[in-house]
Amino acid sequence: MAGNREYFNRKLHSLLGVIPVGLFLVQHLVVNHFATRGASAFNQASHFMESLPFRYALEIFIIFIPMLYHAIYGLYIAFQAQNNTGRYGFFRNWMFRLQRISGIILLIFIAWHVWETRIAAAFGAEVNYNMMADILSSPFMLIFYIVGVVSATFHLANGLWSFAVSWGITVTPRSQQIATYVTIAIFVVLTFIGIRAILAFINPDLAVL
Repeated sequence: MAGNREYFNRKLHSLLGVIPVGLFLVQHLVVNHFATRGASAFNQASHFMESLPFRYALEIFIIFIPMLYHAIYGLYIAFQAQNNTGRYGFFRNWMFRLQRISGIILLIFIAWHVWETRIAAAFGAEVNYNMMADILSSPFMLIFYIVGVVSATFHLANGLWSFAVSWGITVTPRSQQIATYVTIAIFVVLTFIGIRAILAFINPDLAVL
């Protein structure tokens, strides 16, 4: 019985990491990328998301609850995991370890990001281009956000590989190798989008590099 419950929890954890949490990350990166078109474009995209009907219900039931479950159970997996990179050093073993490390970094990063934006907004602050520019004007916060975004894109991309394996989508060594190339490409593309958006907040000219 306990085995069935753990199997279900791991499946649910994997599924929620892709849908809806993974989809939300992609959407969030795309909205942030509007910063490369200037402050007005980002503010317009941000305000559009804030004006969605049933916004609070969507945030609670489609984003925060699934993300909270994924984070809590992910921590359980991380501290229960038997990492063997020191003994074997295989590529997938390192991906397994980095998935857990990136998850812990993400938990810290997301908590701080929510505090700086969503909680601040609840107390009357306006989440806009100027807010993010002020936050990222600190060199420490700039590095912190870059590390957070890279952790997020890696965690999603590598999680997609694990998801495909655990859900029986890629069962052969050949299909898993192809999935590795695909998820690496996803990681590169999403990281480029995320870093370019961050650079646009601190210096619009850097976003074109």
